[in-house]
Amino acid sequence: MNKYLIVFLLIFISNFGFAQHDVKPNNDVKVGLVLSGGGAKGYAHVGVIKVLEKAGIRVDYIAGTSMGSIIGALYASGYNGDELDSILRVHNFSDLIQDKLPRHASSFYQKENTGKYALKLPIEKNKIGLPSGVSKGQNIFNLYTQLTEHVHGIEDFSKLPIPFFCIATDLETGEEVVLDHGFLPEAIRASGSFPGLLSPVNIDGRILVDGGIVNNYPVKKLKEKGVDYIIGVDVQGKLLKGKELNSVPEIFLQIASFQMHENIKEKKDLTDVYLKPDISRYNDFTFDKVDEIIKAGEDVANENFDKLIKIANKQTIKEKHHNTIQTFELDEKIFIKGIKINGNENYTDNYCIDKLKFVEGQSISQKNFEEGINALSATGNFKNIQYRLIPVQGGTNIELKLIEDEVSTFIQLGAHYDNLYKTGILVNLTKKHALFKNDFLSADFVVGDNLRYNIDYFLDNGFNWSFGLHTRYNKFEEDLALVTLPSTKEETDDVSFKVPVNYNDFTTRLYIQTTFKNKLALRVGMEHKFLKIFSDEIINGEKERNFFDNSNYLNAFAKATYDSYDTKFFPKRGFYFDTNYILFLFSPNNLYEFNSFSQLYGNIGYAYTFFDKLTLHFNSQAGITIGTNGNEIHDYHLGGYNENYINTFVPFYGYDIADLNGTEFLRSSLTFRYEIFKKNYISFIGNYARVDSDLWNGGSIFEDTRSGYAVGYGINTIIGPIELKYSWTPDNNQSFWLFNLGFWF
Repeated sequence: MNKYLIVFLLIFISNFGFAQHDVKPNNDVKVGLVLSGGGAKGYAHVGVIKVLEKAGIRVDYIAGTSMGSIIGALYASGYNGDELDSILRVHNFSDLIQDKLPRHASSFYQKENTGKYALKLPIEKNKIGLPSGVSKGQNIFNLYTQLTEHVHGIEDFSKLPIPFFCIATDLETGEEVVLDHGFLPEAIRASGSFPGLLSPVNIDGRILVDGGIVNNYPVKKLKEKGVDYIIGVDVQGKLLKGKELNSVPEIFLQIASFQMHENIKEKKDLTDVYLKPDISRYNDFTFDKVDEIIKAGEDVANENFDKLIKIANKQTIKEKHHNTIQTFELDEKIFIKGIKINGNENYTDNYCIDKLKFVEGQSISQKNFEEGINALSATGNFKNIQYRLIPVQGGTNIELKLIEDEVSTFIQLGAHYDNLYKTGILVNLTKKHALFKNDFLSADFVVGDNLRYNIDYFLDNGFNWSFGLHTRYNKFEEDLALVTLPSTKEETDDVSFKVPVNYNDFTTRLYIQTTFKNKLALRVGMEHKFLKIFSDEIINGEKERNFFDNSNYLNAFAKATYDSYDTKFFPKRGFYFDTNYILFLFSPNNLYEFNSFSQLYGNIGYAYTFFDKLTLHFNSQAGITIGTNGNEIHDYHLGGYNENYINTFVPFYGYDIADLNGTEFLRSSLTFRYEIFKKNYISFIGNYARVDSDLWNGGSIFEDTRSGYAVGYGINTIIGPIELKYSWTPDNNQSFWLFNLGFWF
């Protein structure tokens, strides 16, 4: 009798597989899917999901943490396994996490000034702090929002096509937080906020970070949802040994992993089909191994395919087929019926709409929309930009929820060395909404061999004219040839002689400005300039000071700039145009007889890259003087290589600083730059110029053309470009070594 009973039990278990469930064969059963966190290793979840679909399993509830919450939320919102596979292959999560934004999203002030600082530190409560995360996660959030547009109207996650919840950690209390309602992109962004890598997310007043810290495999919570069977995918890595802990991310990951491994055996026992992909060769940041990690998920699921089939056979109501999600495609147009902006306490609606570059009553594409969000994000004024696209009769309403950065004061640091200014340490203090909404105050102080400062105040009025104030002090000391003597009969060129010059410039500008799509800026205003330029000589044992200029000037100016370069340093693509007109109106007590005169300067550049390695960069500059300036100090001075020259100083390879001087000039250069490996460049430059009082020269415009050449090696680093160049000219066989380190300022 006993042996018959044993045979009967074996047959029962063989046929139905899971004796612990009191489920009748003909009754429909509910299946829960739990997906653990694990960074890039979570790509394996997609491989498992593809096999679940092949087995015919209908998933009735999904629980996820961190990367498991991201994959789980997308599956719950209606994507199928193949679509998830495509999403991972199209989007580079490594780049997205870094919050890289295209340069064209930056404002003109940012394009001109951001490339000066290597480090930015917040000031809170009169104390210097550290950034809350490497990345604000705006690009990641944008992607989540875009992919879940079709469920933006669902705030109860149990109402999604597949009910869903995810886990986050309260950073203040260390408590586990179950996110099962709200705005889906915000919830999964919080669940995946790895400490130190992504900034925390504020939801309902709670500061939330990665859920893996407290519950990386939420099987118990899923069990409470009334599911009959649980399929779990565990992509948690092992704890690292001492020798393996050699980077900050790995140390943070190790700390976060202590709790993950504490009770995994108990959680494994609660799982009916426990899937542990073989992903030991990968870590949380190997986002480039999409194929291999997805396949690892497929492999472990296929190894358990018989178990999956048995569960699928117990589901009498078959899965509703996932349809291809209809989202706002790149070239698709939507008509904006209305725009609602919330959360912008310190920035006006006009300011925000101007950055977005779209308005009510306008049709825009997904590309236009993404560019607008990027431009608003690039201001750095918002920790998070949430948006929803809500279809209404006659178009679409756009709802923006802006979360402003509570930190409005920063210290920024930079360092630089070049042949003219020598060593400089830059300390910047920036205060946002200092006096009014939309404004900022920025003060640069340079200490080192030459003390300098730049102070800017700018009130950005959005699509209306904006107001700015700029004041600077610039100083350097160099042997310069600022004065020329007539040539003798035996000489073919005018004679120039160098003297040690102390050059001091105090300039203050008041201006108004308008911009177009962050590419073109127009600026007009008034300027006060004080030039104190002198040379000290020792005559008969006494110091005698000779002034080249010691005068005040009141000027009017206009400036137009177009900038579409992809990067400020070593550009690969883009066009640049800059023109400046300055009218010297008055100069009381000038050392020389002063007559009103004006100067027009233009700079045009174009960069194009072949095979993503070889860049041709053309640049041409020209300047003319209208009227008689009466003082050679206002001539154009060509020579040397600096990107931080002021006034009428212009770079020219092959010659030293201010070796060539004249009231008019035309300079053109062509650079061949090759990226031998990432961010490392070798270059060859040829430049040619005419410097004279009459550029046309009676039609002989190429007569007396000067030439210079340079070869160099450059590296683009986190502290800025590091370049070493050797320049020479065949005109007089002179040569120079040029070196600069760090961002130019």
